[in-house]
Amino acid sequence: MPASSSAKHKKPNNIRRAEIIGWGMYAPTHVVSNDEIAKTLDTSDEWIRSRTGIASRHLASAQETTSQMAVAAARAALSSADEDPHHIDLIIVGTATPDYLLASTACQVQNALGATRAGAFDLGAGCSGFVYALAVGQQAIASGECELVLVIGADTLSRTVDWRDRATCILFGDGAGAVLLRAAQGSGGVLSTVLGADGSGSEMLYIPAGGSAMPPNADTYQNGMHFLKMNGGEVYRFATRILVESAENAVKKAGLEMSEINLIIPHQANSRIIESAAKRMNLPMERFVINLQEYGNTSAASIPIALCEALAAKRIQPGDNLLLVGFGAGLTWAAAVVRWSVAPAGAQPSYRDIWRWLIYGTARVRSRLRLLTIRSIRIIDQRADKTGKTG
Repeated sequence: MPASSSAKHKKPNNIRRAEIIGWGMYAPTHVVSNDEIAKTLDTSDEWIRSRTGIASRHLASAQETTSQMAVAAARAALSSADEDPHHIDLIIVGTATPDYLLASTACQVQNALGATRAGAFDLGAGCSGFVYALAVGQQAIASGECELVLVIGADTLSRTVDWRDRATCILFGDGAGAVLLRAAQGSGGVLSTVLGADGSGSEMLYIPAGGSAMPPNADTYQNGMHFLKMNGGEVYRFATRILVESAENAVKKAGLEMSEINLIIPHQANSRIIESAAKRMNLPMERFVINLQEYGNTSAASIPIALCEALAAKRIQPGDNLLLVGFGAGLTWAAAVVRWSVAPAGAQPSYRDIWRWLIYGTARVRSRLRLLTIRSIRIIDQRADKTGKTG
């Protein structure tokens, strides 16, 4: 009797893989509804909902940054895994809106967590950033280089849109999501990843000014070149095609059939994109996680936030096969198949949380002392220069 297609491609269980052992998310408390946006723009709640599926979005306050949201999500992931920040080998932050051009947001996270053994870097792949980062984290573990990797998707795209532009400002929200990956051997973990890019479409979705190609100046600011620009029609056509293609490729690479996928967690860009993909794959909408009605498009944070909410709703159980699919600026796309292997942990002993908060507090004191030392040396050097010039 011939073996099934799925059976032919089944991977052995002794492969070193990355399994997700912790997860966490953060969304700003400030929520802006469609009705509130309609007070300043020529739009309405019905117009936005019918075209995007979005009803509201969480926006970062003036005091909140990408790194702060990323840290909050990371701490939640460490708590759910009951893991020590000192054990982290690598931190990867997928983001299009870092705190600074230099230094990386990942380094801000590493410092805040007190993860003194960890390497850290940012990864820029737009809304595909989280799945890209997940793929890199999986490879770092599969190669034997790392045992514990923290993967974060975090963005504050509300600060990149022109709030007078109805085509873009209604779409985006802010937030962060994180997962903790641990090396494991067995049938669970990340089974496959698929990454892709098409740079010829970069101007479909980009921010023209602010980089080396167009440094910021009075002209770029006056002409609004530091705002996000999007060709909505072209992005829609790209997304509806590539979501299906990358999803099917990832499932095939994992040695599975689409019928074996229990839950699909797509990038939360637009409900019509997800509905189109479901129709093309002949799948019911119940197989998809959709939460964009509350959060809007949170870019690299959208998939991990949706994952956290699916776990909270008990839609994911050990043994389930999950399909994560992202697409975004670049143009980029990424998909991953993950076999869930960890049951949500119960309440952790309070002393474990106290220990982690002691680590975070120590990291905060260390950072402030380091900054104070640097500033003191700078003042001493400046005074020495003045003394030398007048002496």
